[in-house]
Amino acid sequence: MKSSYQAIIFDWDGTLLDSTLAIAESLKAAATDLQLPVLSRKEYQDIIGLGLSEALQTLYPSLSGGQWQVDMREQYTYHFRQWEQKQLACFEGVTQGLPQLKQAGFDLAVATGKSRQGLNRALAAKNWNELFAVTRCADETLSKPHPQMLLEILEVLQLQPHQALMVGDTEFDMAMASDIGMDCVAVSYGAHHLDRLQKYQPVLCVDHFNELVKWLHKSLTV
Repeated sequence: MKSSYQAIIFDWDGTLLDSTLAIAESLKAAATDLQLPVLSRKEYQDIIGLGLSEALQTLYPSLSGGQWQVDMREQYTYHFRQWEQKQLACFEGVTQGLPQLKQAGFDLAVATGKSRQGLNRALAAKNWNELFAVTRCADETLSKPHPQMLLEILEVLQLQPHQALMVGDTEFDMAMASDIGMDCVAVSYGAHHLDRLQKYQPVLCVDHFNELVKWLHKSLTV
């Protein structure tokens, strides 16, 4: 392997899985159920990538006490699982591209704001349990944009930050990679507008997952 990257670390929602609408609508439905203020779709999309506790506190900073978060989490999970049952699709090129990258010799990993239970369901639904060398979720370490989940992934893979690449669709993905000197790739099709991602100086911006796959394959031959 000639590439300077040995591992590719992916965000999940909005990067691999086309789920931003499902998340935003599930948050809206949960807020409606609990008679909380219903926010705009953009406001709900803006917190995608954070752990759910951090996301809820960001959305409703004036609410105190823990019970509303417990109730909101339960209602959100209920509504999101209805979307899961409709078989949320991966973005075009992902299903074919990930195995190609693994076959090319890259270690694949996931750093996500999802819960461990939620990611395990998603991996099982896609039959991807063996595809990723390591995964980290927001409820088992610190939430993005803190880089702790990246540091834990690097420790498992015994790599340094310059040997891995973070791929994501939100400022939180870009910020945590930048914080430890890890290169990042911004995808334009997810939760946050590309303008917000470019300020972190990603090494590549892509409109389609296949662009990333081709770029990484090219890095093996130069």
